[in-house]
Amino acid sequence: MNNIKIKRTGDRRTIELREKNGVAYFVFPRIEELGVVEHLFSTRLGGLSRGCYSTMNLSYTRGDEKEAVDENYCRISEVMGHGHKLDDFVSTFQTHTSNVKVITEADRGKGPLIQRDYTDVDGLITNVPGIILSTFHADCPPVYFIDPVKKAIGLSHSGWKGTKGQISARTIALLTENYGTDPRDLYCAIGPSICGPCYEIGEDVATEFSESFSRSELEDNGILVSYPGNKYRLYLWNAIKLTLLKSGVKEENILVTDVCTRCNPELLFSHRIHHEERGNLAAFLSLKE
Repeated sequence: MNNIKIKRTGDRRTIELREKNGVAYFVFPRIEELGVVEHLFSTRLGGLSRGCYSTMNLSYTRGDEKEAVDENYCRISEVMGHGHKLDDFVSTFQTHTSNVKVITEADRGKGPLIQRDYTDVDGLITNVPGIILSTFHADCPPVYFIDPVKKAIGLSHSGWKGTKGQISARTIALLTENYGTDPRDLYCAIGPSICGPCYEIGEDVATEFSESFSRSELEDNGILVSYPGNKYRLYLWNAIKLTLLKSGVKEENILVTDVCTRCNPELLFSHRIHHEERGNLAAFLSLKE
């Protein structure tokens, strides 16, 4: 792992690359220090997949061999301290919505082990220890939510549509509604994903995205930057951070990555680089038992 070079887009260093049993993955040390959750964000390294899925693909829907993906999940499970098994994972069914599902003990294993009986779900919350919440990524940001007071967690997939739809605010609202979470107690982390300078969008997306943020919010927070030719750069990390702040999360409790998927195609899958010939990364979060 010493030979892995990470291109960073800043000097925040909120996230670190680790290795265990040959699996390379990212963690937020400050989240670790809370002592209440296990978490990670996967890389391409340390799995069994081959070809364009090489090697740690965590998607069953992209054409990879099921046996390889099963083994990849088992390796992630071992890294997180759950042993070599699949039945603790619960996965989203992502369609770029802002829908968030409450996960209970009855949902354990839905995704890798059991067919999901829900669709159109891009975020998950739970207060059940031992369940591993899972979301899928290849440029879109993952957002982690940890309430160390009420012992509740959430995890969301926040692409431009989810960010426009305020999925982070919806996740916090559901945590409050179901578990009594006070947003001021939350610790939130925005994981590896496409950075603003790499995320070029057209005027159509910019116009639609602007429906959820005022002009002053977009300008003051560096969310949408215009370029010649009716092009824009969209800074999703800034937009998500603003949504978290508006929802009541303390600024000092918001961790923003400086690792871009598009800038690191040898380490991370990127839809902008690899298009459809790729696997999926995944974010994982679990309350300690």
